[in-house]
Amino acid sequence: MRRSLAFLFFLVLAGAARLEAHAFLQQAEPGVGSTLQASPNEIKIWFTEKVEPAFSKIQVFAASGQEVDKRDVHVDRADPALLQVSLPQLAAGTYKVVWRVVSVDTHVTEGSFSFHVR
Repeated sequence: MRRSLAFLFFLVLAGAARLEAHAFLQQAEPGVGSTLQASPNEIKIWFTEKVEPAFSKIQVFAASGQEVDKRDVHVDRADPALLQVSLPQLAAGTYKVVWRVVSVDTHVTEGSFSFHVR
């Protein structure tokens, strides 16, 4: 009986932890705060959870505030935790990446970071 109660308690805790999961930025290319010698072709952001493509986005802004990405955000077919957007050739300057994702468990997270092109 005691073993059954312990197992049930474990299942409840594991389920609660899973329900509280959110998709947070795990890694980005280009890296957060990085300085690049050449313009990147795309922005890639890996999240800690799978994301819902229809409700997730990445936008890239020049210092002027103009959006410069190609507006073709998509989730990688092989890795549903990877969100990508293509870029045109970027001039030297600082760029801000703004992201907002909805994880498969419906939690919304958002954030931003910048990188610099020399």
